[in-house]
Amino acid sequence: MLKIITSLALCFYALTSVSQIVPKNLPAQRTSKIIKIDGILDEEAWKDVPKMVDFVEFRPVIGRKEEQGNHTETYLVYSDEGIYFGGTCHERDLDSIATELSGRDGFGTNDYIGITFDTYGDKLNGFEYFVTPLNEQWDAKVSSNNDSQNGGEDFSWNAVWKSAVVKHSKDWSFEIFLPFSAIRFSTSNVQDWGMNVTRRRRKTEQQFTWSAINPNINGYLTQAGKWTGITNIKPPIRLQFSPYFSTYANHFPSNIDGKSNWSNQFSGGLDVKWGLSQSFTLDATLIPDFGQVQSDNQVLNLTPFEVKFNENRSFFTEGTELFSKGNLFYSRRIGGQPLHKYDAYEAVNGHESVTNNPSESKLINATKISGRTKGGLGIGILNAITRPTMATLTDSLSGNAREFETDPTTNYNIFVLDQTLKYNSSISLINTSVLRGGNDYNANVTAGLFSFFDKKNTYNLSGSAAISNLAYKIGNVSNSTGYSHTISFGKTSGRFNFNVYEELTDTKYNSNDLGYFTNNNYFNHGLYVGYRYTEPKGFYNRLNLNFGANISHLYAPIGDISSTYQNSNVRFNVSSQLKTLHWAGVFFNYLPAQNDFYEPRTEGMVFSRGASLVTGAWFEGNSSKKYSISAELFRRTFFDFYDAYAYDISFGQSYRFNSKLTVKFDISYNPRPISMGYSTMIDDKPLFALREISTIENILKLKYSFTNRMGVTFRARHYTSVVSNKAFFNLNPDGTLKPNSSITDNYDRNVNYFNIDMVYTWQFAPGSFFNLVWKDSAITSSNISNNSYGENLNTTLQSNHNNSVSLKIIYFLDYLSLKKSGKLRES
Repeated sequence: MLKIITSLALCFYALTSVSQIVPKNLPAQRTSKIIKIDGILDEEAWKDVPKMVDFVEFRPVIGRKEEQGNHTETYLVYSDEGIYFGGTCHERDLDSIATELSGRDGFGTNDYIGITFDTYGDKLNGFEYFVTPLNEQWDAKVSSNNDSQNGGEDFSWNAVWKSAVVKHSKDWSFEIFLPFSAIRFSTSNVQDWGMNVTRRRRKTEQQFTWSAINPNINGYLTQAGKWTGITNIKPPIRLQFSPYFSTYANHFPSNIDGKSNWSNQFSGGLDVKWGLSQSFTLDATLIPDFGQVQSDNQVLNLTPFEVKFNENRSFFTEGTELFSKGNLFYSRRIGGQPLHKYDAYEAVNGHESVTNNPSESKLINATKISGRTKGGLGIGILNAITRPTMATLTDSLSGNAREFETDPTTNYNIFVLDQTLKYNSSISLINTSVLRGGNDYNANVTAGLFSFFDKKNTYNLSGSAAISNLAYKIGNVSNSTGYSHTISFGKTSGRFNFNVYEELTDTKYNSNDLGYFTNNNYFNHGLYVGYRYTEPKGFYNRLNLNFGANISHLYAPIGDISSTYQNSNVRFNVSSQLKTLHWAGVFFNYLPAQNDFYEPRTEGMVFSRGASLVTGAWFEGNSSKKYSISAELFRRTFFDFYDAYAYDISFGQSYRFNSKLTVKFDISYNPRPISMGYSTMIDDKPLFALREISTIENILKLKYSFTNRMGVTFRARHYTSVVSNKAFFNLNPDGTLKPNSSITDNYDRNVNYFNIDMVYTWQFAPGSFFNLVWKDSAITSSNISNNSYGENLNTTLQSNHNNSVSLKIIYFLDYLSLKKSGKLRES
């Protein structure tokens, strides 16, 4: 018995323990000697600096010493103006270096080397700077915020810094200069920073760091080395301007007498970065212009919830990690769809019709202040204002037109406090508010968050509590106050991980005015268990197994429905990186019968959906090869539910002709041969349909880079979704369906979206860009469901298209550079 207990204890220890790593230490060295950033380390300053060598692999083989001949040598030194980082990446064979011109922060298929600084030493926040063998730059803000759009690395954050790379016969050398304006740090006379250097060789997928990293331990910054004794560095004045000028020519064949099919627009504005202190930065955009951002991937939405689109506007993606905490901020709300857009159609009188109804509110300006104090207190403030939006209602007989306000002047605000604590822990407070002019309601949400780790960075307890308030100004509508909370506990380090959680939201909680919010009134519980094999064995380099389960109930019953059960599922996933550097995985998901309180689109009703089983597999090829593919197959089979079933099939392929030209093509086919769901409302009652749905999406991408500062991208997308109804049903009070054979109207749907985004970009100076963009879009919609895919595509291509050509010039101005230039002229 004692042997059994001892064996079990040893097994549990093996599952939960992780090897301890002693971080390396590099004493900081200052230089007053001149270093020319040309990629060749031949200056005297480098000869006095100790090498950072003996890099250690953390993928795929943890802890393996870097191989001589393919080894890395780097140097780090600082001056009064900034930080110099240089070195050599040795290669036995020049053909082993992976290179692709892909643009700023474009990743691509590239080897790279980079340096990370944790300037405040909190092991939660940092800055990264990377360079490729073709001297393309990447940089990012690092945070522990998993709620942000990009996870823990925000590559939309950009700083202005210098780099140069030279490829030699069997290696490549690099030099980087980071002015102190490109990084944030405290004002202490003597500072110690967390620091690490990482190198990746894409053709072997080996990753190395100067100070060893164990991927089984939670957090990259928690294992950083130290750069110690940085003395008397003084933050410069950080004041940077990016004025812009843009012009648009737009063509849409409206073919209305007296109205030109062409329209023109000229615009100018200014982005400002101002270092209020070394730790805090003010970012402002005045009269912003976001007309050149990538078109949204619009879809036919058959769900009861809003489609969530990606944010492509740089001001709302760059440096927003603080504002993303708590998942309360959906930046597309700012300058998004007007609050009363569809009320305009209800406001028409007599012979009036809506002749103009903007789909977006106009942003006047936006400002954000963010930073972190020496004591680890992060502060973020964001404010944005949109102007009133008007729809035009025109009388067809008299020709008179009047305006109808669809959105009042609106002020959006976010305030965040984030205090870092010992052992990588933190507590946060976030408040969002939307203040509207006129008689429209105001909205406010306040949330507190916490994340506590134990001393060994192994276990985590985290959670949040939030209160929302909708304040109405007129009428008999009472103010509404709601509550929501989450709490979770889990193990985050080691091969074996788990997490258990609870989520509760009452019937009045609502964070939709500045956040993405689908529904309230739920009480959820869930479990996640995972085990990872991180050492190469047999057929794999890495192997991940995980199991999950969750169950959801209503927080409070709805109407006369006694049941509060909503849904549950049990899932299992396996994913692996193979020795060939391909990735593959399989997944299974069982969903017992559900009560869907949202599909009926009517409060107090429920739709009973049958149990189903999801099975699937996916494959992702080795992207370092010239030709690579990816594929996924998914099937959902329902049990005792109208014989319904569904597929998702996707296939992608990429061919890299050379380092300059790459072509990618992705196709997805999502047939639903037998599907049951909501169709429309008749006499204020939901009508359901047994239907066939066929959805196809094609995306073609081409990229050609002339240099590492100039290139062209082309993206074309066609999306079609066809709904063919076979039979109709009324919804019974108990959630079952009753056939309705009296429906004779055609509720079929055929929707097509076509977009082209073609962008020429030239970075003609650091931070300065010349952008020329062509955008083409077309939308068709009908109730003809028997067209073939070719017919749908041809109809869309032959329809009226909206074409836009725009030119935008952004010029970067730095106060210090201007000041130095002025001194030179005076002398």
